[in-house]
Amino acid sequence: MIGERIKRARAAAGLSMQALGNQVGISANMVKKYEHDQSMPSSGVLLKLAAALSVRTEYFFRPAEVTLGEVEYRKKASASAKLIKKIESDVIDQAERWLALKNVWPNFPIANFDYRLERPKLESLDAVDQVANQVRKDWQLGMNPLPDLIDLLESKGILVIVSNVPQADKFDGLQAKIAGQPIVVVSSHWPGCRQRFTLAHELGHLVLHDLLDESLDEEKACNRFASAFLLPDTGVYQHLGERRSNLDPKELYFLKHEYGMSMAACLYRSADLGVISEEKKRQLYIAFSKNGWRKKEPGNPYPQEQTQLFEQLVYRALAEGILSESKAAELLQMSVMSLHKQRQMLAEAL
Repeated sequence: MIGERIKRARAAAGLSMQALGNQVGISANMVKKYEHDQSMPSSGVLLKLAAALSVRTEYFFRPAEVTLGEVEYRKKASASAKLIKKIESDVIDQAERWLALKNVWPNFPIANFDYRLERPKLESLDAVDQVANQVRKDWQLGMNPLPDLIDLLESKGILVIVSNVPQADKFDGLQAKIAGQPIVVVSSHWPGCRQRFTLAHELGHLVLHDLLDESLDEEKACNRFASAFLLPDTGVYQHLGERRSNLDPKELYFLKHEYGMSMAACLYRSADLGVISEEKKRQLYIAFSKNGWRKKEPGNPYPQEQTQLFEQLVYRALAEGILSESKAAELLQMSVMSLHKQRQMLAEAL
């Protein structure tokens, strides 16, 4: 158990056995023995390992063992196996703490994701728009911009993990299941509009599962679902009109900051709905490339989204007496003293 956790934490830290050994003051061969459970590190070495790997010592003894199931990556060809391993290690660590929190509740207050549409197979991308509108209707979202997509998905039983692993531009998202519950992973290094499109795209995979005719490409269908879910046709027509010969980039910038979808995605959306022609979309996209906007769009980026549900549930469990301070501190990856001081300061302020 300890060996596997050392190996996983080392992968998450991106360290070789030699690099970890150098930081701890042991040989690479000894690190290998620890990872293969051929030797047990002393308490002093464990403390040094925890410091080198940026984990708490409790991490090495955590009983829950999580396996990612039904993993679906959207990654670029340049994503290395080492990077993927770091992302998976980070996700598993966060997911284990989620599962540990979930298991202490007699009745976990977040329901499992359970949304199914009974309808004929979708034979066109235009039909995907109808599904996106139906989801909004069923969830009573109306057709206005969605202010907090992470909060929305988590309220529906989809756990969102925000990974801090660098080199975020090398992958576009990850969806998996843990104990049957879907999770979606986004990066803390992405702008908010990229986070939101990834979240909506992965929601598309969950909603469109088994609904697509074999003639439709699933990735394209999920992209269409994401753009329709974030920016309904009514919003496009209201702001751009139904037929245009051209668009000014500033219009796309305004749409981006109202609906939380990139300028490029808004451009594609306007063409999908026939507001502009495919040729005009191509011309404008070429202009995007020449201006360097494909890598970084002009103006202020759309604000990033954060997940607060895990921390909220930890403090809720503390208040209800479901968790002790020591267990809560372990889940929050902070010392008991720091947690106690934080709670005391807040109580005095209130």
